Amino acid sequence: MIEHLFSYGIWVPIVLIVIGFVALVKGADLLVDGASAIAKHFGISDLIIGLTIVAFGTSMPEFVVNMVSVAHGSTDLAITNILGSNIINTFVILGLTALVYPVVSQKHTRNFDIPMSIIAGFLVLMMVVVNSPFGEAGKSISTIGGVLLLAFFVFFLYDAFSHAKENKEVEAQEGSNAKAMPIRRSITLIIGGLVGLIIGGELIVDSAVNLATRMGVSEAVIGLTIVALGTSLPELATSVIAAFKHNSDIAIGNVFGSNIFNVYFVLGTSAVIRPLPAYNGIAIDAFMAALGSIIVWMALRTNKQRVLKRWAGALLVLVYAGYLIFRLIHPY
Repeated sequence: MIEHLFSYGIWVPIVLIVIGFVALVKGADLLVDGASAIAKHFGISDLIIGLTIVAFGTSMPEFVVNMVSVAHGSTDLAITNILGSNIINTFVILGLTALVYPVVSQKHTRNFDIPMSIIAGFLVLMMVVVNSPFGEAGKSISTIGGVLLLAFFVFFLYDAFSHAKENKEVEAQEGSNAKAMPIRRSITLIIGGLVGLIIGGELIVDSAVNLATRMGVSEAVIGLTIVALGTSLPELATSVIAAFKHNSDIAIGNVFGSNIFNVYFVLGTSAVIRPLPAYNGIAIDAFMAALGSIIVWMALRTNKQRVLKRWAGALLVLVYAGYLIFRLIHPY
């Protein structure tokens, strides 16, 4: 059916990608609501729900797209979806948010989350540049490399729980406001969410591969731009709206939390399932993913308030614009 629709023109895969993103985001939303309600029913605290179900839910679009990509053998799409999402999260989302209203940072974010995000980019870079059990230079991110990323993710979760328990302020921020609802309705939401995620993921991956073929570009280009932007839309909407409401401190935590989930959990899981072959240009993309976090980390230290100011937001957007132009001129 989808293959038949593709015969009508290049606009069809574009429309299907948009429909896929809608199904993906709505599916993740339904899944989080249903799972949170069931957790609430069994007496699990809002803090635990916020740090697990809700946090996983925000990275569910990237996760589903990657699982479908790996299952279809579209490994270039799996890697660029993650690196592209992290690049967009940092340069575009944080950049635009800071332009709207200066972004306040928390001490723990500066001292732990941002460094973890920097390490994530360099880990991917080293795996495909240096021969090691974790990856082969110019060849792939190995299964052992995926295990290493997941080990870092477990460490991140341990720190998140430890820090949240020690700080009531963090508990208030990370807690989910899970609503109680009948079990039957919760299960219905979960099933509906899973269906939406599966349909959305299939539509996006199939349409992205078809679009790349029709445009004569690699899957990596589509993954780094269209797919990465689409899976980052929830973070973009949340951060910009928060900035307009002068609650921009939410933005920086969301962005770096998402970056950490994307590389350590989503990419790690993908590599464990199937080693991810490197593509031409992966070293530059991995470096950009780390560079965004470095710029933010350094910009926060230019003032005593530890605020990401408008000039820093403009710098992030301009650097991304330059990188995007470079990628369009020098495709993979």
